[in-house]
Amino acid sequence: MSDLPYSTAVLRHAADISTAGRLPHPSCSHTAKNPICGDRTTIDLSLADHAVTAVAHDTKACVLTQAAASILAKALPGHGIADLAALKDAIEIMLEGGAAPEGDFAPFAVLADVARHPARHRCVLLPIEAALTAVSEPVSENAEPST
Repeated sequence: MSDLPYSTAVLRHAADISTAGRLPHPSCSHTAKNPICGDRTTIDLSLADHAVTAVAHDTKACVLTQAAASILAKALPGHGIADLAALKDAIEIMLEGGAAPEGDFAPFAVLADVARHPARHRCVLLPIEAALTAVSEPVSENAEPST
């Protein structure tokens, strides 16, 4: 039996499809892959005045990545790009056994037990890394949604 942190709360976030899919005309988009396990997530962002107005994700991955993508997509709208970078730092601290993020990003706390599984840290970080890469790349490279 596995001791992976698949709590009911993690499973609920992973099963929440309310933010799943693609945005019709994203400001930026990026697909991140984890070559070790095959996880793949595409994060679409709509931006206005350096703030995120909408997020959608197309995630084909383990429960942990699915949950992280769902939480990110719900929590990020209304936040600036700097908040996204700060979130990555906060999640890395949480995965090293530190405190979970607070405020709108507090739902990531359900993933705190992943700290005991260093090989799975990337699963939690993958959607955040995809979003950070999306906002740093030229729009023309990634803005078209897949069909």
